Amino acid sequence: MSLTTRPLGTSGIEITTVGFGAWAVGGGGWEFSWGPQDDNDSIRAIAHAVAGGVGWIDTAAVYGLGHSEEVVGRAVAQIQAADRPLVFTKCGLIEDPTDPSGRLARMSAPASLRKELEGSLRRLGVERIDLLQIHWPDETGVPVEESWAEMSRFVDEGKVRAIGLSNYSVDLLERCESVRHVDSVQPPFSMIRRGAGFDIIPWAAAHGTGVIVYSPMGSGILTDTFSRERLEAMAPDDWRRRSEHHTGEGLTRNLAIRDALRPVATRHGTTVAAVAVAWAVAWPGVSGAIVGARNPGQVDGWMPAGSLELTAADMDEIAAAIERIGAGSAPVRPA
Repeated sequence: MSLTTRPLGTSGIEITTVGFGAWAVGGGGWEFSWGPQDDNDSIRAIAHAVAGGVGWIDTAAVYGLGHSEEVVGRAVAQIQAADRPLVFTKCGLIEDPTDPSGRLARMSAPASLRKELEGSLRRLGVERIDLLQIHWPDETGVPVEESWAEMSRFVDEGKVRAIGLSNYSVDLLERCESVRHVDSVQPPFSMIRRGAGFDIIPWAAAHGTGVIVYSPMGSGILTDTFSRERLEAMAPDDWRRRSEHHTGEGLTRNLAIRDALRPVATRHGTTVAAVAVAWAVAWPGVSGAIVGARNPGQVDGWMPAGSLELTAADMDEIAAAIERIGAGSAPVRPA
């Protein structure tokens, strides 16, 4: 399968429009886990995605408290050097040293970011990270300009190729841009979380900044097989058990959107998951989407999105379904 590629803003990096997301690869036992995960399944899934043409992997130091990066490092080391994917990771989210319950803290002090970077390089087994992003805005009072200046130094030192920000508001992006160009932003974006289409994505397009969206399948809801029964069978520590999008009326509306995608998928001879991801990358300004998988079969479910082009009629049909069902807020389709 030949996957579409796009530039990541003005960074000089070219990426496939779908990338492998390694959040669930971190396994269980931390605040935002997806429950237990078999490392061998993860490695096979990564290898399968790369063999299919996926050109990058997204992980984070906090996923499994370092375990995801370790698994990604093992998987990448088994791939021939000429075929190895780009590796993106994130920093700025750590175990709260003052909270024995395991709560995570948003910490972007320069010394903390540097400590995380060194740990990520070690776990991933690389000399340079292709894209490093601050995961969430700091909540401890550190000025964003200080954090971004340290990220800039990582680039100057040759330890990082490009730098970006995840889950940041436009006002914070502007403050960072005044220090050094923001190479990439990473917002949540799907049919059920469309806010980035109103502000973040247009801001990035206007500033030559790449956009890598996460959770385009609504963390599993916008896939062919998701169900209430599947939710009930999830591990006790799977974060989705307490998500407003996966429970109550939110789940009812979101499953209705999923069902509305079935006719579109049938027309294209593909999966609901592929349609959901293709919808996200159809927005002007989006460079690519992070798509998670826990085994090779799940990769096959979304891989077609990397070359699927939805028509204007498809986008109109999906927009009408979103408006009719009343899920989420913000724009229902690109301008």
